[in-house]
Amino acid sequence: MSRQSPPDTSAGRRSCLYAAILATAILPSSTLIAAPNALVELQAQIDKGHYETAKLEISAMQQKEPDHPDNSTLAFEAERMRRIEMEFTIPPEQLLTSIRRYIPDATEEDLSRWNTAGLLEYKIINGEQRYFNKAAYNLVHISDEAAARTADYRRFTDRAPLYRLHPHHSAVIEAHTGGEAPLRQRLAITYSLTVDADAVPDGETVRAWIPFPKELPGRQENITLLNSTPAEHQLAPADTPQRTIYFEKTARAGVPTEFSVEYAFDSLSRYFSIDPAKTEPMDGQALSAFLEERAPHIQFTPELRALSQRIVGDETNPYRIAQKLFTHVDQIPWAGAREYSTIRNISQYAAHAGHADCGQQTLLLITLMRMNGIPARWQSGWEFSPESFDTMHDWGEFYLAPYGWMPMDVTHGVLESASEAERWFYLGGLDSYRLIFNTDYSRPFTPTKQHFRSETVDSQRGEVEWRGGNLYFDQWDYKMQWQPVAAENKKLQTAGQ
Repeated sequence: MSRQSPPDTSAGRRSCLYAAILATAILPSSTLIAAPNALVELQAQIDKGHYETAKLEISAMQQKEPDHPDNSTLAFEAERMRRIEMEFTIPPEQLLTSIRRYIPDATEEDLSRWNTAGLLEYKIINGEQRYFNKAAYNLVHISDEAAARTADYRRFTDRAPLYRLHPHHSAVIEAHTGGEAPLRQRLAITYSLTVDADAVPDGETVRAWIPFPKELPGRQENITLLNSTPAEHQLAPADTPQRTIYFEKTARAGVPTEFSVEYAFDSLSRYFSIDPAKTEPMDGQALSAFLEERAPHIQFTPELRALSQRIVGDETNPYRIAQKLFTHVDQIPWAGAREYSTIRNISQYAAHAGHADCGQQTLLLITLMRMNGIPARWQSGWEFSPESFDTMHDWGEFYLAPYGWMPMDVTHGVLESASEAERWFYLGGLDSYRLIFNTDYSRPFTPTKQHFRSETVDSQRGEVEWRGGNLYFDQWDYKMQWQPVAAENKKLQTAGQ
């Protein structure tokens, strides 16, 4: 998908986790205070829902050696539990009421059936069952039977013009195959981030990182910074994998702390007409970084190896393999996502949860591609449309010789068309309504963030902290507004509306 927050969400979209990634305030990394397997045992307790016991153990470890560098790893495990508890809040006795917001005639018998089918995500926390805040919203996305019983509710992708065949797709194909220039859209963006009043003590410095577009020839060009508040800022280098514009501002008692940035850029379409017979062997050594595992979210687990074998079978042609993998992941229903920091291995989760959002689908596809010798990598930002639709979005790129790096957007997936070029548009093509902030995931910011990130995989909403720690999504809000530059007298579109 695209990951637009449903009406009943509170904290925003997502995040990621593992105890051994980067020591860059994305996640702590370390060896452990006690025995080598102490962290593994602690995480196992957390995953079984024994939160109170785990919190006591973390506190005891931290008190034993207050200055030990491993304390940051332990602190994030505690923070991860806090985030999970914020997202899994619905007790069983309140679930039916939540579902009746979408399906007014839902019954206890329906609830039992949906539970048995695994359509309602929950966790056992300290011995009590707690359902995901978006469980009811997600039900009508992953169950055709449930969706058919809603009055006028439309699934997320039903509201997205480019998630089905659109004249823009054929226009892109014609432009690229006819020797014309790529389609180009110039878009103006106004982004604001507002920290809640008194979220930071009076007189303290608030530090904010707002995502900022990357210059990518042939994809995203002519980036122009128009204005910012505060005027003083630090723009990360253009080659930063997760690019941001950084601000500082002093908090004042009783007053929200506000930041904003305005810029314009050109978004260009991409399209490759791929002939499977023309694919060539490639230099795996030169692209080895995009063929490897990268814990925690790209791991060739036994379960994923078995899944890959079932999907690919005896196929040997790289493009045909890519098509099979793309089709399989496309068939996973889109649903509103948990914050990524609450998931230990996102690709594994996407393969088995029965639903996935755009970033989860993309990480699963990247993992399966790499497992089959096809280089693949991450890309993300926002997507817009020829109409009023917009959302945060993740997609990726894959590599086939002699074509090189090509786009892949498995959440848009295989389009319904009799034309092969249109059907497979998003496996080798991309529309011209993208805003690209990131060419990788879970990479450090410039300047470095000192505390844990709220979103530890992606960077699309922003990050905020002060001397006393990170400010999570429930302590600030954001607004993205956009408009085509050429459209005179047209009001800015407000993202998500």
